Amino acid sequence: MKKTKVVPPHRYPFPTLPDYLRPGLRLVFVGINPGLYSVERGHYFARRTSRFWPAFSRSRLSAPMRRALRLLALGPEQDASLLRFGIGFTDVVKVPSRNAAELSPHVFREWSPRLLRRLRKYEPRVACFHGLTGFRPFVRFALDEDPAGIQLGPQRLTVGRTRLFVAPNPSPANAHFTVEDQVHWYDRLAKFVRSPKTPPGGEIRARPY
Repeated sequence: MKKTKVVPPHRYPFPTLPDYLRPGLRLVFVGINPGLYSVERGHYFARRTSRFWPAFSRSRLSAPMRRALRLLALGPEQDASLLRFGIGFTDVVKVPSRNAAELSPHVFREWSPRLLRRLRKYEPRVACFHGLTGFRPFVRFALDEDPAGIQLGPQRLTVGRTRLFVAPNPSPANAHFTVEDQVHWYDRLAKFVRSPKTPPGGEIRARPY
């Protein structure tokens, strides 16, 4: 396999999860913010009750990785290694907390434009936000658009060449969705990543800064 050049992660003045980003990624998963437990363990979605790794491991998205790594299931310890396969991780807000409910609108206002700058810099093919809780403030504070009516799934709004998708938050606190539901959404995401660049109904580009 061709060796991947990894861009050194951005430094933050507090303990948090690193951004696993580089140019040319097919997909970047965007969380709301890191949980304290995940920061302590040093991996994304480190809590065993999170649906992310079980669902991702059963989805079409992870099939090439599982074959290459000869693993039946992927876990938090594989987060950095997914860069080799064109998949990265970051968050809307990099400040960790016990849960996303602790984040105020002011925090989203401060951090959303920072995420926008990272997406513009690295230009992944698709950015998948986990949950509307983080995506709607991003739309309002970073893209200066009205988030009213936004739902899960493919989005018409784009950031430059990066298309946007919203999947359910895999947190165990999001009790409306099961692991099977999450697998379904990641299968939809896999199809979206492979699809032509222009989403149905055309695209609305984020306003340039």
